[in-house]
Amino acid sequence: MSENPSAEILYDVNDGVGHITFNRPHARNAFTFRMYERLEEICMQAQKDSSVRVLVLAGAGDQAFAAGTDISEFRSFSTAADALNYEARIERVLTALESSRVPTIAAIAGVCTGGGATIAACCDLRIGAANARFGIPIARTLGNCLSMLNYARLAALLGPSRVKDIIFTARLVDAGEAHAIGLLSEILPDYASLQLRADELARMVASHAPLTLRVTKEALRRIKEKMSPEEDHDLLLMCYLSEDFREGMDAFLNKRAPNWKGA
Repeated sequence: MSENPSAEILYDVNDGVGHITFNRPHARNAFTFRMYERLEEICMQAQKDSSVRVLVLAGAGDQAFAAGTDISEFRSFSTAADALNYEARIERVLTALESSRVPTIAAIAGVCTGGGATIAACCDLRIGAANARFGIPIARTLGNCLSMLNYARLAALLGPSRVKDIIFTARLVDAGEAHAIGLLSEILPDYASLQLRADELARMVASHAPLTLRVTKEALRRIKEKMSPEEDHDLLLMCYLSEDFREGMDAFLNKRAPNWKGA
């Protein structure tokens, strides 16, 4: 059940454990739009495959779990539909992860930022190597924003104050702090030990009562949904259709400091 090794996302199942690998190490595993769609497809495939008992998500190599969306994908953004369709795509992927009947484990090495951070936040368990770094530095890169559902996800995980701290400062949280604030449940010394522990943890979870795990996931998802805002189009468009977003993208791609105008 293996994918072509050249694929941007690899997927294989072994003894009930599905391994999803983000396979663009040359780009710090930054996501293309097709990768988001493929991740959703894998989640739906695993949902229907009774042999799959747990999913492990990881990045190829030890430098990145996933460094968000590949910035070049935003070059064609010009309309409200572009922005709203992008966020709708992300939401489909995250919903597929959250609503999966099987537990999900994020094994994080290196940078885990932007869209990669929200994917990790949607996983049920997160473990990391000592070089793991987590953040959503959009306030100093693109000048865009998260959807309200993603703000709600992060607030449920970390609390509103920490979400503001991470986004307002645009800093990256190291592994020690991530463990202290509940982003990581374990820290492993290096990439090799992270892989071994992820497999060990996955097999332990896979051995437990499936219905207990499934009901626990669904119950907590329903609780979170009652707190989730539903309407955020005006806020998304305020960022994605702004001059600042175009400036941020140009500055990022040309490796210069952005000149923010607040418009």
